[in-house]
Amino acid sequence: MVRFPALADPFDAPMRVEADIRGVQVTQGEIPEQLSGTYYKCVVDRQWPSFIENDLELFNSDGMVISFRFDRGRVDFKSRYVRTPRFQAEEIAGRALFGAYRNPYTDNPTVEGLSRGLANTNVFYHGGRLYVAKEDSAPLILDPVTLETLGEFDFEGSLTSQTSTAHPKFDPRTGEMVFFGYAAKGDTTPDIVYYEADAAGRLVHETWFQAPYSSMVHDFVVTQNFVVFPIIPLKSDLQWLKNGESHFKWDPNEDVYLGVLPRRGSAADVRWYKGSNRFASHMMGGYDDGRFIHIDTPVSATNYFPWFPDLCGASYDPERAKGYLSRWTVDTHDPSMTFTQKQLSQLPGEFPRMDDRQETLPYTWGVMGLTDVPGRTAPGGGFRWVSAIELDTGKQRIYYPGDHATVGEPLFVPAKPDSPPGVGYVFVVVARRDRMHSDLVILDAQKLDEPPVCTLSLPMRIRMGLHGNWVSSEELAHRTA
Repeated sequence: MVRFPALADPFDAPMRVEADIRGVQVTQGEIPEQLSGTYYKCVVDRQWPSFIENDLELFNSDGMVISFRFDRGRVDFKSRYVRTPRFQAEEIAGRALFGAYRNPYTDNPTVEGLSRGLANTNVFYHGGRLYVAKEDSAPLILDPVTLETLGEFDFEGSLTSQTSTAHPKFDPRTGEMVFFGYAAKGDTTPDIVYYEADAAGRLVHETWFQAPYSSMVHDFVVTQNFVVFPIIPLKSDLQWLKNGESHFKWDPNEDVYLGVLPRRGSAADVRWYKGSNRFASHMMGGYDDGRFIHIDTPVSATNYFPWFPDLCGASYDPERAKGYLSRWTVDTHDPSMTFTQKQLSQLPGEFPRMDDRQETLPYTWGVMGLTDVPGRTAPGGGFRWVSAIELDTGKQRIYYPGDHATVGEPLFVPAKPDSPPGVGYVFVVVARRDRMHSDLVILDAQKLDEPPVCTLSLPMRIRMGLHGNWVSSEELAHRTA
């Protein structure tokens, strides 16, 4: 019998639907005619109910990729499950076979040794290939038009890590993809491997080293001269898994380390800069001037995730868990081996993005989702607003989608390939929870607080998701897979 647990909000129930919609309805404004390309986004949608009580659905559900294809003022929608080895095994069995989040000791014995990857975190394009990834396994390749799963990808046998990040960075000057794997030698190992792939997707550099302790390393920073790995005390331990405990636990007494490595450097070149206990996950951006490295990220005083327990038994503190966009600065000439922190925004939020054409370079504009805005109230919880920030002035513009609505990760899309930095649009998927459907809202990036440029309304709801990216039609014309 297929029976999913009852949820407080029916909007969050599994959809289990793959869909094609030709000509998505425009309910406000007009689609910008010059937009030509596809917005890809990962969502999570469990195929079969879990046999684990209080399972971590956001992180431990099957990956589905959705796409909005823009062509001459028309938008077509598509959604497809990613056919991971895990998905296929459960599809044949007609039930869940894999257990708790990142804990193979809780799996059905029949799937021992099979990849547990869910491909549910990010979808990105490089070297003619559309990748979909989750950080605990190798990425998969999809057909960028049909979203058909083409299989796991190990960079033609060159991927030596057991894992690969869902947050690669792309050097706009060279076309290189810079990425890494943590727990690279297996669950809870402190090993990290850093890779660089050329513009065609061939691996051209590999460096292995060990972190001060094993932890979640969800995102990282790449500049023109450096790679920076934030080691945050959301720790992991193999014995916890064997005991059936959480894969990650928060250690409030452990320091934060920033591992700084010159681009294409060796393990001997890694330098560790230490700071006091705090939490960070997603990076908005980073750049350097040869000496100083600047890293922008939402920072909170304690663990951001309520579902990962505190090692000391402390209860979750939602106020101290709020993240505020801040700048970490590393002086690579400073013998103290520390870093500084400066808060850039008074508004708490997450899911920061920038104009990706400035990745690794100095930049002054970013966008993120907000959970609170002082002086403003909104029914419900979650991410309720979107904010664009000018980092040089601190000025912020805010978009509110309306009551009973939540927003996903905002994404910048340039108006034209050669538009100046930050000139273009912000795409955001809005969940209309009281009406049980979702919209794709297109905002003017420089006038975020004005009415949307366009609202595209789907006749269905889109499941909660994580990350996505825009790929122009010109880029897709050169696809190799």
